[in-house]
Amino acid sequence: MVTRPRGRPRSFDRLTALEQATMAFWEHGYETTSVSDLTRVMGISAPSLYAAFGDKKTLFEEVVEAYARSYGAYGDQALAEEATARDAVGRMLREAAHVFTEPGHPRGCLMISAATNCSTPEVEGALRDHRNANLATVEDRIRRDVESGGLPAGTDPRALARFSGAVLQGMSQQARDGATAEELTAVAEAAMRAWPTGE
Repeated sequence: MVTRPRGRPRSFDRLTALEQATMAFWEHGYETTSVSDLTRVMGISAPSLYAAFGDKKTLFEEVVEAYARSYGAYGDQALAEEATARDAVGRMLREAAHVFTEPGHPRGCLMISAATNCSTPEVEGALRDHRNANLATVEDRIRRDVESGGLPAGTDPRALARFSGAVLQGMSQQARDGATAEELTAVAEAAMRAWPTGE
């Protein structure tokens, strides 16, 4: 026997609504984006939002996951596809320069800017955990290159990973302040010149 869902079918496209919510959170951050802001940009009522996505925090968690698979995927792709940590981080920073400034969406990185002035501990903590997990992945990749001789034996993997993360976070804020892709690419190149050279 086929059972049909109760109630009226949704009158909106869920993926489109999720993308609109992503833009709102990316532009304004988690804390200052209200449910009424979300329903306005998503073109749905509050009951529809709660029925489709849960509460604001649950919606934001889904936004973060969708962002990581789309706009933010360049970092994981670089780490997976490049032969060395240097090549992976260099590619990540250069691609970030373009992603952070391309038209069609807010500037910078949602994972960084959405946490600004966030006073909801669970949300702030989840974003911090995402960023720290990314740093740990970079650190592990650098450590492997040190162990294989691709980077000098005295290289501190944690410090170099944090340096690279600090550059990326700074580039995000610079993009929001109006820096161009060319200017941020120059920052990326300068950061890579600061990396130790292989033995």
